[in-house]
Amino acid sequence: MSLRAYLGRHRMPVVFGPSTSPRQGPNGESYDYSRAPRTTSTVRFLTDAARLSRLLPPLCALDGEPIVTVEHVELRELEWLAGRGYNMLGVKFPVAYVGPRESLRGSFLSVLWEDRPEPILSGREELGFAKLFCELPPARVLNGRTTRSAVWDGHEFVRMTLDDLAPAQEPPQPDASFAGVLHHRFVPSLRGDDPDVEEMVMTPAGGAQVHYGSVRRGRGQVEFRRSSWEQLPTMFQVVNALADLPVLEELGGSLIESIGGKDLSDQRVLG
Repeated sequence: MSLRAYLGRHRMPVVFGPSTSPRQGPNGESYDYSRAPRTTSTVRFLTDAARLSRLLPPLCALDGEPIVTVEHVELRELEWLAGRGYNMLGVKFPVAYVGPRESLRGSFLSVLWEDRPEPILSGREELGFAKLFCELPPARVLNGRTTRSAVWDGHEFVRMTLDDLAPAQEPPQPDASFAGVLHHRFVPSLRGDDPDVEEMVMTPAGGAQVHYGSVRRGRGQVEFRRSSWEQLPTMFQVVNALADLPVLEELGGSLIESIGGKDLSDQRVLG
């Protein structure tokens, strides 16, 4: 019987029935994300357009200035994890997508590290996010400077710092022309004569009631540390490609406390 004949979402191992996930509770119900708090730390920098363009997927081109946004998000009190939370660290670029049937503007999420396996598995299989695992330790705060890092098996490969933070007058304002966050979904075929699955998918902007608490802005820096195969056996090429992007100008950082989100059920394939 096809999985489509079953009720609910499935992930391997499917013989045990539908899987719980961020989009499906034990009885098939949806979760409430409206009260889930999060802390978002963001650093942006200007880089070389030619080098950044090498990291773009098919049908995408840089949209405007070659700005890299590195975003660390701490999620807490998540209903789908029975009150637990996790951290994530993503790297985005502004892109224009021109496909066979539609064109739009958004941010390409090139990679997203997370420190729990459950969101990685559900996000890769159900949504097409380019997710990887690493440790994302709690922030260190000293003399007004906040430092975050990404670590794999004891090797620190990203360090982000925020300092000179001051209260901002207004929370982030949405761009009406921004369609959402784009992802390059790739699933290799198990048979040589079958095609791989390769497509662009999008997390549409909006759809969540977000309430902002404190918003602070200041200076921000991020360093991707070149790593050897021995240090990062399965993702050294990812880190080194990001480390090779020159920082031509630091564009500041922010630290934002907010409440609310969505389960990303509106994810769709781009045409």
